[in-house]
Amino acid sequence: PLMFGGLGVSLAMRAGSFNLGGEGQLYGGAFVATVCAIALAPLGIFGAALALLAGALSGASLAGISGVLRMKWNTNELITSFLLSNAVVLVVNYLIAGPFMDPQTNLIATRAIPQSYRMARILEPSNLSAALFIAIAAVVAVHFYLYKTKRGYELRMYGLNSKFAVYGGIDSKRYQVLPMALSGAFYGLGGALAIFGTYYACMKEFSTGMGWNGLAVALIAKYRPAAVIPAAIFFAYIESGARNAML
Repeated sequence: PLMFGGLGVSLAMRAGSFNLGGEGQLYGGAFVATVCAIALAPLGIFGAALALLAGALSGASLAGISGVLRMKWNTNELITSFLLSNAVVLVVNYLIAGPFMDPQTNLIATRAIPQSYRMARILEPSNLSAALFIAIAAVVAVHFYLYKTKRGYELRMYGLNSKFAVYGGIDSKRYQVLPMALSGAFYGLGGALAIFGTYYACMKEFSTGMGWNGLAVALIAKYRPAAVIPAAIFFAYIESGARNAML
């Protein structure tokens, strides 16, 4: 989740956008992916892929709304993404504690995803899972997109100087919406993979702080996708050390 969050924030910041809705996007993506995984269990691996895609799309939709509002009415996406995130957290809390709560557990959580959907653990007894390799692949893909493609160059140019970019013929509307949507998609996918790799069910408020931690990782990495990996490892090391020191 730290890598996906850091990647999402970095991508948005490269385009001059501010996504402060990571908490809700990650939490909402995790919930949607969990519900879809349970419903699509008969489809096997295809169902798992669809559930992960649904989680990413839910995050993209939430962040994309802020991008659309900025494009249409020049609404500050920093404020709208934050407010939408807070609203989504409350809605998901209600759904987990109400209609989707598993009566067979003592936790406030949904039913568990199928056993076959759970990602392999690595470096046990840690919670690290094979989702790490997906995160690394995502970092490589974003780095390639930003620095090796025309669209990536346009995105960075728009983020550096939007007026100059428009003067040069770059479509401003695209880079007000697309980076925000992609940022939310990474947050949503991070939440979905947290369920598939670590938690196996969506527990109430399990993701509290993950969105803000992703922002911290992006700040450490200075919004450079390639630096997100060491930044996330460093942040996780510090966080785990602080937690163990209090035990």
